[in-house]
Amino acid sequence: MSLPDFSNADTLSKFESFLTSKSYIDGHEPSQADVAVYEAIKSPVDSNKFPNVSRWQEHIKSFEAEHANLKGDKSKAAELLNFGAAAGGDDDEVDLFGSDEDEVDPEAERVKAERVKQYEERKAAKGPRPPAKSVVTFDVKPWDDETDMTALEKEVRSIEMDGLVWGASKLVPIGYGVNKLQITIVVEDDKVSMDDLQDRVQEIEDYVQSSDIAAMQKL
Repeated sequence: MSLPDFSNADTLSKFESFLTSKSYIDGHEPSQADVAVYEAIKSPVDSNKFPNVSRWQEHIKSFEAEHANLKGDKSKAAELLNFGAAAGGDDDEVDLFGSDEDEVDPEAERVKAERVKQYEERKAAKGPRPPAKSVVTFDVKPWDDETDMTALEKEVRSIEMDGLVWGASKLVPIGYGVNKLQITIVVEDDKVSMDDLQDRVQEIEDYVQSSDIAAMQKL
């Protein structure tokens, strides 16, 4: 079994849906399955069309130096992303109509209409879904050990974006007396692009050398 063709927009749309409720391809940490898909996609995707895929790419890229050491089996990706297989167990994907028939059966049509009505009633009862959110561990690195980290953090936290909430932070030593700022943020996936946020942080050029996504988990 081989991986789907990620140059196909329809395949990327299905992968986008797959990542709506998952942070990784297989399990709860980066694995060789993620590496296989990351290598298959190759180029960065449009973050406006595929925000979940774009964030996943950024996150897996942050492990690029460790790709060879990640656990798991690359072949597992093809099995888990077999988008051609029928999915089950979710109201949104339930087969409401069954197989097509050459002749119209009035009783079958009545049952079909009843099933559609029940399905729509269940959907209405659930109400609107809450916005999808992610918890991100965000690293900001200063230029050197003389950078004012208090001022750096103040500038970073001054960035305001709809759907962005700054959380707890700490300084983490990275060597030679230099500390990086590690800060937790909560973002609404449909509103906040991590690319845009990193661009905004990078504009704080008096204090910031670079920024990275250390971890990301769906809420």
